Order: sequence, then structure tokens, then C-alpha cells
Amino acid sequence: MGAAHPCLPPGHRPVDHPRAVGTRRPRRSDDDSRSPQLNAAPADQIRLLDLQKLDTRLNQLDHRRANLPEHAELKKLNSQLDQQRDLLVAAETEVGDTEREQTKAEQDVDQVRRRSERDQQRLDSGMVTSPKDLESLQSEIASLARRQDSLETVVLEIMERQETAAERARELASAVEGLEKTGTELTARRDAATAEIDAEAERVRRDRETVARSVPEQLLALYDKLRAQHGGIGAAKLYQKQCEGCRLELNITEINEVRAAPSDSVVRCENCRRILVRTPESGL
Repeated sequence: MGAAHPCLPPGHRPVDHPRAVGTRRPRRSDDDSRSPQLNAAPADQIRLLDLQKLDTRLNQLDHRRANLPEHAELKKLNSQLDQQRDLLVAAETEVGDTEREQTKAEQDVDQVRRRSERDQQRLDSGMVTSPKDLESLQSEIASLARRQDSLETVVLEIMERQETAAERARELASAVEGLEKTGTELTARRDAATAEIDAEAERVRRDRETVARSVPEQLLALYDKLRAQHGGIGAAKLYQKQCEGCRLELNITEINEVRAAPSDSVVRCENCRRILVRTPESGL
């Protein structure tokens, strides 16, 4: 009897050394390998390859539909459009604000002008004869003139700001219109491409239904189950001793097992567990 491990208490076993990592999985003893052997005519098994080809095409069409370049272009354009619309709203708000500000300033000018005109009429009428009142009236007329001049300067400044804001709003409105036109064109292109993809997908689905009806029920159920588990590929051709599902070559033991299996026996790849379909090109 060998000596106990010096660093472990009695009754404990040393930890196993880790296995070397490789590309090939160990032979499995899961539920699939313990399930009853499934048999199907060689022609039915080969039809799985036709079915797989159609399913792969459907997956490609789904991927193409989801990744049309127009999707990314529309997303980018809509982001730009939202930004330009926000800027347009801000510019239009500024235009409205400056218009109201200008209206108020012009009303102030008119009010001062009317008062100045009334005072001037009083002065010209000769009704004011008191030297003191005349001096006071003349002083007020001069003050009103200065006030009017100041208010008119304010009106001119507001008009300049209003004109700048209006020009900015026109530029942004034109940019928004251009982006909206581009968006309409992109949407039409996307819809046309989507319609083309959907039409092909519908034809492929009809072909799949036809092929699927010719595959035995149990074989089809296993194929669909494996396809869901293994990235859309449930059956693969054995080509020149290599599984076209996982792209690994079978070792000599696996080749001998596949070679010895009856032609109607549904065999599985020991590495990826997909259905392995034998053909004259399998290299057996």
C-alpha cells in the first residue's frame, strides 16, 4: 500500500491534475447516446441535407434582412434629423421671441413719438406763454427726442437679431427637408430589399415544407431538435472522413464504427453530436 499524501488529512484524495485541453470532445454518455437507435432509409437521411440547405438559406435570409445597410443608414439619419429638428424648434422660438420683442420696442417708439408730437403742437400753438412753462416744454421735447432716438436704436438691433434668427431657421428648415427626403428614399430602398428577401424566404419555406413532408417523423423531430441546439445545423455530410458540421476529421476508431454501422442506422458525430449523413463521398 502506498504512503498517504503528506499534505492531506486521512480520508481525502489528492486533486486530479487538469486534463489537457483539445479540440475534440470526449465520447459522451448523455441522454442522446443512451436513447434507442434511430433507423431511417439512406435516401431519407440524404434528404436531411436538402432540408438543411433550405434551413441554412432561411437563416441567411433572416440575417440579411436584419442587417440591411439601410437599417444603419436610417438609424444614423434619424439621429441627425432629431438633432436638426431640435435646432429648428429653438431657432423658430427665437424668431418668435424677437418678433414680440420688436413689436414691443416699436410700440414704445410710437408712444414717445405721439407724446413728442403733442408737446410740439402745444409749443407751436402759442397757448403756452409762461417763460417757465415754455422752457419746461422745450426741455421735455428734447428729452423725448433723445428717448425716441435710443428706442429706435434698440428696434434696429432687435431687427438685426430677428433677421439672423429667421435666416438660421430657414437654413435649418431646408436641412430638415433634405434629411426627410433622404429618409423617404432610404425607407423605400429598405422596403424594396425587404420585400425581395421576404419573397425568396416564402419560396424557400414552401420548398422546405415539401421536403420535410418526405422525411420520417422521428428523424425530422431529431433533426429539428439538434438544429435548435447547434446554431441552426442539425445534419451534416460526412465528406472525406470529415464532419462538415464541426469541420473535424473522424479518428480511425470513429471511422470504423461509422463504416460498420448499417446503412439505415442514423449515426451522430462524436464531437458535435449532429446527424452525420453518409454519401459516396464520405471516404469510407
